[in-house]
Amino acid sequence: MNRFLGFVKKEFYHIFRDARTMIILFGIPIAQLLLFGTVITNEIKDAHIAIYDQSKDEVTQEITTKLLSSGYFVLDQYLESTADIEAIFKKGKVREVLVFEAGFAQSLEKEGKAKVQVIADASDPNVGKLLANYTSGIINDYMLKEMGEMQLPMQIKPEVRMYYNEGLESVHMFVPGIMAMILMLISAMMTSISITREKELGTMEILLVSPLRPVQIILGKVAPYLGLSIINAVVILLIGHWVFGVPIAGSWVLLMLESILFILMALCLGILISTMAKTQMVAMFISMIALMLPTILLSGFIFPIENMPVPLQILSHAMPPRWFIVILKNIMLKGTGLLYVWKETLILLGMAVLFTAIAVKKFKTRLE
Repeated sequence: MNRFLGFVKKEFYHIFRDARTMIILFGIPIAQLLLFGTVITNEIKDAHIAIYDQSKDEVTQEITTKLLSSGYFVLDQYLESTADIEAIFKKGKVREVLVFEAGFAQSLEKEGKAKVQVIADASDPNVGKLLANYTSGIINDYMLKEMGEMQLPMQIKPEVRMYYNEGLESVHMFVPGIMAMILMLISAMMTSISITREKELGTMEILLVSPLRPVQIILGKVAPYLGLSIINAVVILLIGHWVFGVPIAGSWVLLMLESILFILMALCLGILISTMAKTQMVAMFISMIALMLPTILLSGFIFPIENMPVPLQILSHAMPPRWFIVILKNIMLKGTGLLYVWKETLILLGMAVLFTAIAVKKFKTRLE
């Protein structure tokens, strides 16, 4: 036991004295969290718009003021004719143009309706759709509040309430995804590189003929990264909670236990990668390319799984971050307990056992 603890202590010293490893373990995850949490967003803010107001009456001015005071839009310029629309879109700065018909207020007063055309730049379809929806919602809100006396005799007024994220803050979606991606990449990549380095330098054979058993060698290699990854998870949760305001409605204890399970699964995957890779470069390539892109694309981190083709939906079941993100969102945002995430927990546990079994089998084969 003393030999094993001494080996683990040696691994900690080896990690701490390597500045590059410390940067990868702690610097990059924090930088990624701050960068992704700040930059990646589904919200629209300060989108530049142009307005062609043929009426220039009090109502169109009030609607324009309401749009600009919402915080979603910034007025770039007033247009003189519809011929200027295509030219201003080609410049790339203006994302939407509003065209008010002539006699807007008079038509609204006499006929109870008036026309305003919303023309959006759909070179980015999602942004174009969001801008059009925001604009329509603000105009409808103005009509309901300011022109209430002109409502139709029968009218349906839907009342919408968002649970768990009332402000529709996109950071509430991205922080769990970023946490899963960082823990997956760092844990798997560092473990695979650490073991592969010993094989590449020829020191693995020296370790194998030492009094330590092969299992103790593997555990000794994994233990430091387990502890450091847990610290990473705590730092990510604290930054997400205190810097970005992501709530943690559920149990901290359950959240940390689930995080530790995911880290163990990622470490087991790293051991599996190390048995397949002969060099550190190959191990890093497998960890970065084979894990990062599927984590981003197929885990539901950014793109909804329901919108994917059926083959990709089936493939996403093999992505461990998919299940961990579900666990994080349930505990952090919904405040649920183990009864609501036990299926995902068992899947992660099963993956950890599977990866370990395959890695041990391959390791034993190489020893023979």
